[in-house]
Amino acid sequence: MTKPVVFSSLAFISLLLNSLICISQSVPSSEIYHQLLQLKETKRVLYVAAHPDDENTQLISTLRNGEHVEVAYLSLTRGDGGQNLLGKELGIELGQIRTQELLRARETDGGRQFFTRAMDFGYSKNPDETLQNWDKQKVLSDVVWVVRSFRPDIIITRFNTIPGGNHGHHTTSAILAEEAFDLAADPTAFSEQLKFVETWQPRRIFWNSYNFGGEFEANPKEKYAIFQVGDYNSLLGKTYSQIAADSRTMHKSQGFGATARIGAAEDNLQFIKGESFKTSAFEGIPNRWEEVEGGKNIESLIQRVIDDFNFIAPVSNLNSLLDVRAKLLALASKTPWVLEKAEKLDQLIFEILGLKMEFVTNQELGYAGEAIKASLVINNPSSVLINDISLQLLSTYYSDEKRTTLNNETLQIPIEFEIPENTPLSQPYWLVNPVVDAIYDVKDQQMIGKPFNDMKVGGDLTFKIEGQEFKTAIPLEYKYNDQVDGEVKQPFTIVPEIDLEVSDQNVFLISDLNPLVTVTVNFNGEMKEGNLTFKNLQNYEFEIVGVEEKLSQKKKLFQVSFKLDKNEKREVVAQYETAEGGTFDQVTHRISYKHIPNLTYFSSASMNLIQEDWKISGAKIGYIMGAGDDVPAVLSSLGYQVTEINDYSLVNLSQYKSIVVGIRAYNTNAELAANQANLMAYVNNGGTVVVQYNVSRPLLIENLGPYPFSISRDRVTVENSPFEADWDHPILVGPNKITVADFDDWIQERGLYFEANIAPEYSTPLSFQDPGEDPLKGSLIYAKYGDGIYIYTGISFFRELPAGVPGAIKLFINLIEQ
Repeated sequence: MTKPVVFSSLAFISLLLNSLICISQSVPSSEIYHQLLQLKETKRVLYVAAHPDDENTQLISTLRNGEHVEVAYLSLTRGDGGQNLLGKELGIELGQIRTQELLRARETDGGRQFFTRAMDFGYSKNPDETLQNWDKQKVLSDVVWVVRSFRPDIIITRFNTIPGGNHGHHTTSAILAEEAFDLAADPTAFSEQLKFVETWQPRRIFWNSYNFGGEFEANPKEKYAIFQVGDYNSLLGKTYSQIAADSRTMHKSQGFGATARIGAAEDNLQFIKGESFKTSAFEGIPNRWEEVEGGKNIESLIQRVIDDFNFIAPVSNLNSLLDVRAKLLALASKTPWVLEKAEKLDQLIFEILGLKMEFVTNQELGYAGEAIKASLVINNPSSVLINDISLQLLSTYYSDEKRTTLNNETLQIPIEFEIPENTPLSQPYWLVNPVVDAIYDVKDQQMIGKPFNDMKVGGDLTFKIEGQEFKTAIPLEYKYNDQVDGEVKQPFTIVPEIDLEVSDQNVFLISDLNPLVTVTVNFNGEMKEGNLTFKNLQNYEFEIVGVEEKLSQKKKLFQVSFKLDKNEKREVVAQYETAEGGTFDQVTHRISYKHIPNLTYFSSASMNLIQEDWKISGAKIGYIMGAGDDVPAVLSSLGYQVTEINDYSLVNLSQYKSIVVGIRAYNTNAELAANQANLMAYVNNGGTVVVQYNVSRPLLIENLGPYPFSISRDRVTVENSPFEADWDHPILVGPNKITVADFDDWIQERGLYFEANIAPEYSTPLSFQDPGEDPLKGSLIYAKYGDGIYIYTGISFFRELPAGVPGAIKLFINLIEQ
């Protein structure tokens, strides 16, 4: 049985290095020279915060491109609990998007990226609450692991350790960083890690002090290191502020497009603990070249290349770099930083030659056992001979000593191979196992901290340059030409041979509503006979009422009805069992945005069966989409006739019983804001409008309702927090009687960006409160206006409804039935 080749000599060789495998031929000589300066430098900095977009890209850009140090950002989470300005993806889907946005940001500013196993569970008001959700020892272990693996000279935290006035995750990130600063050097702390890494003591730790919303004022009692972060880099043709803005703009799902600050700027690092210093944050930090035998000579050789660098004909620098490489590889020391320098030096040599190497196929998806046709393409525009080209791919060795390339010749080798049967799916490594208490369950210690998976399908490409042998890992990629975007490359992705789709995530078994669910079985290979079954259901609780085969599309469509014996919510999983004995129950999810690679992940083909005796009119509902949410799909499953309103003149609304406005619509939908008067006229004439949450900035109009109110930053983050209710209020009375039990088993939070400064015309039937805080009445406001009703709510229905939370669904039914 053959196995995929794994290319990771070290757990913490940065994914950035792997991303350079397919070399662009457009790297200018000034950029190569810039990378030589980075090659010589050995100082290392670890920046620590809680979420994607927390990092100070201006400081990271300056440290990497101005100081030339190796700098990495450790984000405790992947941002799974945030909001999404681009689309409907939330939770683990948003976490994958934000992971890739962080990688694009690091590609822009030159840094590296690490994560812990902590899952972002949403806003937290203090570190105590945060660590009630996270297992502190596991997250602290991960921070220590990154410190020991990356071995920074200094650590910088974005936030300080003082609770209050800040996100609890933020404060926790500083607390854990300070504890890890001490524990990383303690051999009794997390000693199981020492099979892979050694203990490490950073020299000092700083807080990247700031004053959001105003000019920073230093505390005369504190010691600071100062970095000029607005300077211009002539090699890159940009200021560090511009690099930082470009990096920040990669956080597109959060709407963090940035404009560069013009002119001088400085960042202040407040000293927290470690070795003291007089002026420089790097004071007294040793030169790593001087700590390995023969290293000082290598540093001198690199400096000679820098001094004699030929910008006009960069290939003339090749022999000097090959000399550096030979001596670097001959070092007895094989510490991680030495191996990283060797790999970066190889990439520099490839860039000097202008090499382009790619291993491509014309399909994006493949399954274990499938035969794949691909091409290895190598172009060498230089006059330097590259010979003895070979590729070790899985169990097949493609080699020909006569294969050479020079003088802009393109070598194209067709390669056919079979994906081994035991090749795992392209599931993000942190999603392979179920989440446990807001911690991703990662079994392999050496995977912890990595931003994304190791290569699943690819090979080792070897060749010789001037007698020196090179080996580089080369992944298989899907390459095609887009009519608008031109050349596009996407990761080659392993999917199941058979996967499923379910038409409804939430199936409502309600009086007068007998929904049929479509379960689609997709065959990526040949179609196979089999039966559809359901885990967690008895045979009498479901009936397959129809089967349709679509041979041309290689699909089977099963129409299924369900019936439970009592009112309940039950999660069931569809399974396709083949005649050969295989069981398939995975859904393949694809996420596609142009600013990041296509993303694929897999989940069980589960659905929530919810049997209730709710009263539902099934009326016609209009939905005005905002930033994107899945509420319309839930309303359709409940039997409502949902129409997405795209005519924002809003002049033909009388056909709808109610209008629901999606999340952040007044932040994103200018046409809705421009026609607000027509929406209010609809209410005045007898309609019901339900507006879901918006953030306070930027709001496209001032008045969202018929009477004044404002949007605060108030929220209730404990999902089962205490509440009070006016049980006689129309919203809670009918058409479905709301009870205390309807506020059980909510997820992530009660709500966010609650209303404030509420005009007396509004009633507030609900108040929620986090532990130890005063009740907040701004979660939902209700007013009669003319003959109609206006409702605005910060309750997180956009999370609760897609998750199938019965009480929240029942409450939302009452809103639109008013």
